[in-house]
Amino acid sequence: MSTSIYAAQPWLGVLSDAQKAPVTPAASVAHTFADAVRRAPDTVALAYFDGRLTYAEVDALSDSVAGHLAERGLNRGDRVAIMLQNSPHFVLALLGAFKAGAVVVPVNPMYKSGEVGHVLHDAEVTGLVCTDRAWEAYLRETAADSPVRIVLTACELDLQTRGDQRVLNFERVAPAATDADDLVTVARAGHQAPADREPSGDDIALISYTSGTSGTPKGATNLHRNITYNAERQRTGLGLPEGAAYFALAPLFHITGMVCELVASFANAGTLALAYRFEPGVVLDAFAEHEPAYTVGPSTAFMALAAQPQATREHFASFSSISSGGAPVPPALVEKFRAAFGPYIHNGYGLTECTAPCASVPPGTEAPVDPVSGTLAVGVPGPDSVVRILDDLGNELPFGEQGEIAVRGPQVVPGYWRRPEATAEGFPDGELRTGDIGFMDANGWLYVVDRKKDMINASGFKVWPREVEDVLYTHPGVREAAVVGIPDAYRGETVKAYVSLRPGAEATPDELAAYCKDRLAAYKYPREVEVLRELPKTASGKILRRELRSPSAHG
Repeated sequence: MSTSIYAAQPWLGVLSDAQKAPVTPAASVAHTFADAVRRAPDTVALAYFDGRLTYAEVDALSDSVAGHLAERGLNRGDRVAIMLQNSPHFVLALLGAFKAGAVVVPVNPMYKSGEVGHVLHDAEVTGLVCTDRAWEAYLRETAADSPVRIVLTACELDLQTRGDQRVLNFERVAPAATDADDLVTVARAGHQAPADREPSGDDIALISYTSGTSGTPKGATNLHRNITYNAERQRTGLGLPEGAAYFALAPLFHITGMVCELVASFANAGTLALAYRFEPGVVLDAFAEHEPAYTVGPSTAFMALAAQPQATREHFASFSSISSGGAPVPPALVEKFRAAFGPYIHNGYGLTECTAPCASVPPGTEAPVDPVSGTLAVGVPGPDSVVRILDDLGNELPFGEQGEIAVRGPQVVPGYWRRPEATAEGFPDGELRTGDIGFMDANGWLYVVDRKKDMINASGFKVWPREVEDVLYTHPGVREAAVVGIPDAYRGETVKAYVSLRPGAEATPDELAAYCKDRLAAYKYPREVEVLRELPKTASGKILRRELRSPSAHG
């Protein structure tokens, strides 16, 4: 590393003094929360429709959850899976598990039985927190063949009285058996948290399962110090006043929502506004009600918000900063959004394995656009990180050349849960090999080109989907775009684009193909374009190219 051109950290010149200043994060998420309770016990910690819980109230309720878990036999280091949407129940379960000394396994509530079963077995989960509906519908059967022996169920109609029917359109389900306890009842029972269970910085906080784009999902082991470091950097980097309101646009079960919304809000003794799950109209109403200063979400969420006929500049007037993570942001979207609503969307880049961000566009700056490729920079690394660009043999490449992005820093996890071979391959000498292709300019700005596996080989020419997608996003009628390679008898692979259109817009496949042909080299433009109503996405809003690549997607 001593001879590395990247070790000089040219990106430090982009950061302000406050953004470069050393930070002293709390030892764990539980300590971060406890600090906020001491500083601001009467500040609203969680706002959920018309429900409000102060830091002191959340502290007492989560203490009781921790006490219950301990009384039920949960031991330090045991795993607790939490399978909930963005509601106070998620936060009470998370803090209760941490106070009981447990490791939390966040689970996407859209997972089906087989997906949940894999996680429960792989992480050897002892406790499960889920909705009453999911428990009755299929999770009781799934958990029966697993190590789970403690179950708490939740109904997200609790802890508020006037929820929005656009998202809370379900009814309470009374458990048919006595094999689960109600989370809110347990939280209100007044149990004392067990003593001497507080986690340390080196304890695993989360086992975060990757999306499994290739092979079986693996559990990244996010340490408490990985999370508190990135959350504290988020707090100092944004420079929001203490107590500011954050809006949970990204799911809390996703690493971005967990770190950049929930724990960053704790670090700032702020108010986290929750709205169950993403529905554009509900989110706009919540912006107007809670007047948040900050939010972060995928570019697809901002596209959906911008497409709402009722969206106005006033909905976004309270924001000091808006970030996008989970997928690269097309330059055209950033400019369209700013022109229509005012805020500049600050790009960011990270992975589960580096506990959310490892590069971001600092507040007060704008990301440059690479003049050759037209790619928008995803940001610059932090002052304690080193990001390098490597060739296929692991050798360092000079500024401006494309290669695999590698990350070293205090946010990088030690490896995968009980996967020594995958850990050795993915983290040689503790440096994360991301699998993403990108480059860095001489000033330290990082550009993400694409995933290694997403590269299209058309007649021997490399085509990166992002480049084609960025062109499609400049078309006035395009709302979402995803480009994949499909089999082609002549070229081996050819380029196919899937798009969804903005409300009221009209554009034919031939028109869109011709639009790209006018702006791209002959081997890059899509030979096929298919218009869909919606593109498939992960729960975090990332467009699922792998589903579009499947044979069923193209006959």
